[in-house]
Amino acid sequence: MRRTWRVGIGICVMALVAVACGGAEPPATEEAPALGTDATEGGELSGSIEIDGSSTVEPLTLAVAEEYRAQAPDVVVNVGRSGTGGGFERFCGTGDIQIADASRPIEQEEADLCAQNGIEYVELRVGTDALTMVTNPDVQFVDCLTTEEVQAIWGPDGATSWDQVRPDFPAEPLAVFAPGADSGTYDFFNETVLEPAGIEQPRQDYNSSEDDNIIAQGVIGTPGAWGYFGFAFFQASADQLKALAYDAGEGCVEPSVETAQDDSYGLTRPLFIYVRTDALAEPRVADFVTFYLNTVSGVIADVGYIPEPEADLAEAQMVLEQAIAGAG
Repeated sequence: MRRTWRVGIGICVMALVAVACGGAEPPATEEAPALGTDATEGGELSGSIEIDGSSTVEPLTLAVAEEYRAQAPDVVVNVGRSGTGGGFERFCGTGDIQIADASRPIEQEEADLCAQNGIEYVELRVGTDALTMVTNPDVQFVDCLTTEEVQAIWGPDGATSWDQVRPDFPAEPLAVFAPGADSGTYDFFNETVLEPAGIEQPRQDYNSSEDDNIIAQGVIGTPGAWGYFGFAFFQASADQLKALAYDAGEGCVEPSVETAQDDSYGLTRPLFIYVRTDALAEPRVADFVTFYLNTVSGVIADVGYIPEPEADLAEAQMVLEQAIAGAG
């Protein structure tokens, strides 16, 4: 029976899937062989796979990794969540992870760092997210925000009370909980909401974390709070959070699987994994990534995200097969 996967606030999954909870460096495990080795006995794969990056993609990768445990019980998959930028730092800089989870495409500066260090990679889109703005349930007076109102909250002169967002809102304190600068969610939100208006910098006086669980906890525990993160993290705590609709200029649209699939929701974004091509020469890495693409459509809805169309996944599988053949 397939497990039902939901993001749990403050919960880390620990089995043969090893999880670095909120840190850039996964904890060392005595059982796991060093990065770059492929111990085999009787034809069975063993060793470790190191993954880090987006806290948005992390629960999806964890779900796939737990399914993979049944197929390759001697492979330890270490999954960290240092943020998309933090993951690319390790992926392109130190080169000590084979896979980077990302909630945005790789940026030019990061790609240049990879090139500088001789690291080639393959980009694989594994799903779609409806980035979700949330408030504390006590905030009963708002159900939808326009782009201009979001800019009033998130811009450099960010509102500190709700009446500064819309004059007919009450003069109640507005606390902001949001991702830090290493997060792909932070980058996407800025690029989508601020940059089209020529706003280069968001507010700095907010409660920042690379861990979406901590952001959710902050909003839940703070009257008048507002924040944003991946759709899965809202679904995991829908009874404790209030999701806001977003008006990007054509009326209020609520975040949902349906509005993400038909592209009517203005905060829809892609989810990726990036894999070092040299790592695909390691049998356990090639096997795990192949399993990821073959399995992701079966677990992604349970995690809380939106599956890719079958044709797009088939294209990603073809790209991967070519990369594996080239790596060998």
